[in-house]
Amino acid sequence: MGIKIVFSDIDATFLTNHHEVTERTEHMVKSLLGKGIPFVLVSARMPEAIYPITKEIGVNIPIISYGGAMALTEKEEVLCSQTLPKDSCTRVLRLLEERWQDAVVNYYAGRHWYVREITPPVQREMDITSARAEVRAFEEMLQENVLPNKLLVMAERELCEEIEQELRKAFPELSIVRSYFTLLEVMDRSVSKAAGIEVMLRHFGLKAEEAIAFGDNYNDMEMLQYVGCGVAMGNALPEVKELADEITLTNEEDGIYVCLKEKGIIA
Repeated sequence: MGIKIVFSDIDATFLTNHHEVTERTEHMVKSLLGKGIPFVLVSARMPEAIYPITKEIGVNIPIISYGGAMALTEKEEVLCSQTLPKDSCTRVLRLLEERWQDAVVNYYAGRHWYVREITPPVQREMDITSARAEVRAFEEMLQENVLPNKLLVMAERELCEEIEQELRKAFPELSIVRSYFTLLEVMDRSVSKAAGIEVMLRHFGLKAEEAIAFGDNYNDMEMLQYVGCGVAMGNALPEVKELADEITLTNEEDGIYVCLKEKGIIA
């Protein structure tokens, strides 16, 4: 069965380590679209942190955001938007505030990113993604029933691992996964990149066996296992490489372009 749709993680997969799109990567996207093959970016990022990338290369494509909690068409129509349960979200925020004051918590709801204050890690994230955080009390958001698609916890590596372990024990109803050593994503249990891809495949009337996906990190593992061909980047974590069907070159070596060219999917 031939490849009819391509999914790709963004950071350290689609982008270089300097958060740039190379000429060959841009050529790859436009070649796919020219052949009628959808290309979908799949990321833990919010939509406003993905669209600057698509705008830069001049394409309108579907995206899967918040690690699978939100999927949008190329016209920015919402296909799905899964939020955290209110009770669980309230308890997670309370526990984080009581036990881990050094962690920075981010509250992502729809097309908005809320923080308690603009700390250095938040500013760094804004500089990298071009998205803008808004200062707002999380308690107010909950009172207004503006529930988050995800909470993002920023912490030093060891602390991040500790928080991950403790939250997983305390909240089995939630999906808790690191997207980087120092970044912890908290979402509804139903959320994963694989679940977001399932929604997108239904939208296009395609099957998982007809899809190829590229990734490098913990939160890409389910996605790579779900599609017909899961490809780990050369810079991927060992655990990701272990379960992937194939391994391509690194994000610095245009791994996606090279893989698709070798398969004859692009010229």
